[in-house]
Parts: sequence; C-alpha cells; structure tokens
Amino acid sequence: MPASLVVWVLTALVLVGVMTQRWWEPRLAARGIPVRRWPWRWWLVGYPGTALRIFTTWRRLTHLNGLSVSTSPDRRIVGRDLVVQGQALRPKPPRLSWPVPTKTGLTLRVLLHPGQTPAPYFTAARAMEHAWHVHRVRVTSPRRGQVLIHVTALDPLTGDLASVRAPAAELLSANVGRIEDGDPWVIDLRRVPHWLITGATQSGKSSLLAALVLALAPQRVALVGIDCKGGMELGLFGGRLSALATDRTQAASLLSGVVDEIQARMRVCREAGKRSIWELPEHLRPVPLAVIVDELAELYLTDGSRHSKDEAEQCGTLLLRVAQLGAALGVHLVAAGQRVGSDIGPRVTALRAQLGGRVAHRAHDEASAEMTLGDINPDAVITALSITEDEQGVAVVAMGGRWMRARSRLVTTADAASIARMNPPADPFLTQPGPVTFEKGGAAE
Repeated sequence: MPASLVVWVLTALVLVGVMTQRWWEPRLAARGIPVRRWPWRWWLVGYPGTALRIFTTWRRLTHLNGLSVSTSPDRRIVGRDLVVQGQALRPKPPRLSWPVPTKTGLTLRVLLHPGQTPAPYFTAARAMEHAWHVHRVRVTSPRRGQVLIHVTALDPLTGDLASVRAPAAELLSANVGRIEDGDPWVIDLRRVPHWLITGATQSGKSSLLAALVLALAPQRVALVGIDCKGGMELGLFGGRLSALATDRTQAASLLSGVVDEIQARMRVCREAGKRSIWELPEHLRPVPLAVIVDELAELYLTDGSRHSKDEAEQCGTLLLRVAQLGAALGVHLVAAGQRVGSDIGPRVTALRAQLGGRVAHRAHDEASAEMTLGDINPDAVITALSITEDEQGVAVVAMGGRWMRARSRLVTTADAASIARMNPPADPFLTQPGPVTFEKGGAAE
C-alpha cells in the first residue's frame, strides 16, 4: 500500500507540473533558471530505466568480467596429503553506490575489495556499455580504493551545433563547441598556452581553427596566421588578422618578427621587475598575441635543395622558440597538421613536447593518433581511432593529464565574413620588425 501511494503521488505531481507549465516556466526563466534547457526526458524516463538496468545486471556483469571476489579460500585440503584448488562458486560483487544523474547520463561510485585494482574496471568499460545499452562508459579512479564510472546515455555530440557567437568570455578564453557531457568546450589560452591539433583530411581541423578565431575575434587579442595552402583557410578572416603568411618564405619572416616581439616583451618585463606580462600594470601590458598555423608539415617538408632545407630548419627553430618562450609573454601558439612525427622534419618532436593542449581528430593510422595522445593516455588513442568519417568535427581533447571527446561548431560563410570586417587591436606590437610588414588583413612581406 505505501509503495502504490508513492507512485500515485508522484504521478499526480508530474501531471500538475505539466498542466501548469505555462504558468511556472516563464517565471523561472525571468529569475535566470533555464528550465527549457533541462533534460526533462532523460531525468523522467531515461535515467530510471538505465539505473534499473544497472542494478539488475551488476552481479552478473562483475562475475563475467572478473570484478567479483570470494572471501572464502580457493583451495582445500582433502585427506592428509592432497590439496584441491578451484574457483569459488559464489563470488561477491563490489559495492555499488546509488547512480547520480547528470545532464547526459549518470555517475556511479564503486568501492573496491581489498587487493583489487582499477585496471580490470578499465578493461570492462566496453562490456558495461553493451550491458546497460548506453553510448559510452568512462572509468576513473580519483581516490584509493574507489572507482568512478561515468555513464553517457546518449551521444551529445550528434546533431547540429548552433553556429552562434557565444557570450563575451574572459580574455584568451574561447568557446569553440561542446564536450561529451554537454558542457561548452572552452579553450583557455591562459591556462594551456599552446595547442596541437591533428587529424586526417576533412576531419575538422580547419573548422576548429575557424571556431577559435570566431571566439577570439571580439576580444582584444592580436591574431597572426600562417596558412601555407595559399591562405585558403585563414585568409577568409581578412582584416581581423594582424598578419598572414601564405608560403614558407613569408612564414619564416613572420616567425622571425614574432620572436623579436617576444624579446621586446622580455625587456619590458625585466625593466619592470616582473616575470610575465600579466604582472604588469594594465596600461603597460602588451596585447596578447595568438599565432595560428594551419598545415604544420608544409613548414618542414623540403624538395632536397640546400635553400629549402635551410628554410625548413629556420621555421622549425623559430616555432620552437615561440613555444618555449612565449607563454609568460602573452604569445600563444596553435598548430594544426595531419602528422607531428619526426619523419616530417627536425625539431618536430621537441615542438610537440611544448604544446600542452592536444586535440586529435579522426586519423588514418594508429601512429598519427599515438603521436598526439600517446604521452597523455593510451585509452585516449583508442577513442581517437574509433572516430568515424561521419563524425566530422568530433575529436579527443587532452590537457593536464585528462581527456574527453568534443565537437567543434561549424563556422558559416556569413560568420567568416563578419570576422573579416573586424579591425585588429590598435598597436598590438611593441616592435615593427623590418622583414615583416604588419598590415590590416595583409600578408607578411
């Protein structure tokens, strides 16, 4: 009787809520509570069904995947000289907490048995996905003796992402899309100053760069582009770029000017007794500078001639200096390419080590994904290799030792045209280097 009464009361409350929605929804919206964005369907229908499925399959799932243990010994003495060893018939599953719902799924906490390690749970993640009929299961171990299971019921990266300009954000913080838990995908150049973006052709690298420019364009940030594909991608942003190099010769001159700018900022900080430009008074602080490179390999490949080799080595050296010295001086590097291995040229491996933020789109081979994510997490490499051709713009993002799936938003032609009409910040450079002419929307000469 009490159980049936609870069901009737909950049903009545739901009906009353639906019937009075037109009354309470605008009032909550006026108070800043986005009720319409809440995942009502998941909370009312999807979450209870998934939680029930988890509890009904947990014992069998742990038994089949070697997650259960037995408290009784696995061997017994028979007679005086014979020891029989075998497997316990009734293993005990680990203790499972109540599932806590999120916007796109739920989280579970598992208490490990004494002697257990999280490794078998990492291996059993795919089995959990199939047993619970969910999109994805991620396993982490934030504390000793515990495992945290993150369940994503439906893929939040499918469908169209709105191509709209996000609200004004903090300086050097760019909202470029959405991550797998439904939250905005934010690239914060203050926290992670340099980024590496890889992926096969038509995987979404240029779209991510365009989304980054779209988010940084309204901010007081100088944007410098290197696009050795003749400027077909970054050239769309025209007047918003303070400089654009469209071949390797121009890129070498442009990077040389950026290094001179870094040295000038060093002198300013040294004279003021500061360790970074962010410690300077605002009226003395130089404008932050973001160097965006599309098709990184074009700066390293040579035709075998001495001049070509010297030029490629110069570009590699200058890029490495920008990455090593620029972070504290407000100079940030975002480099995109299909491969970042030592096979494309010298100093590429050293440059990759300086790029703390990693984004891996769909790759044709395991080695390409390994170059980007292998030193972060082996599981991230496997996830990157599972991205299909239909998931354009979907990538694995890794930074600070953690990783997640994400998808960048599509930048339309109208968005690119609106960016091209913008003006760069006034006087963003402390120096005007001789070999490079910084003109509005112009190329480096």
